[in-house]
Amino acid sequence: MGNDAPGAQATEPPVDYAAVQATPEFQKLRGSHRGFVFPVLAACLVWYLAYVLLASYAHDFMSTPVWGSVNVAMLLGLAQVVTTFAVTMWYVRFANRTLDPQAAAIRDEIEQGAIETKEGVH
Repeated sequence: MGNDAPGAQATEPPVDYAAVQATPEFQKLRGSHRGFVFPVLAACLVWYLAYVLLASYAHDFMSTPVWGSVNVAMLLGLAQVVTTFAVTMWYVRFANRTLDPQAAAIRDEIEQGAIETKEGVH
């Protein structure tokens, strides 16, 4: 029956991902991603380790009452959860504004054949 069958799609030539990764556009995308993720990851790890160390070695400080039965440890634990949500929202906003447009431009170049495929320029 050939490719006229319902649901049949034209076969695309394979993409040379090594060539895509070597483009300046991809390098910029990777640099943008790493430039955001690594510093934020480092800050979150420091914040988490500080909480663990305080919980392990600063019992008096962490058990300081703040309001009723609520103590410093509870507030800092809640702040850990809030920080997780805040960083997630921050990353989504960054990705939507910065990474997604860059990735879309690279995808468009691949689809238009501006980047060489394994079978040559497409």
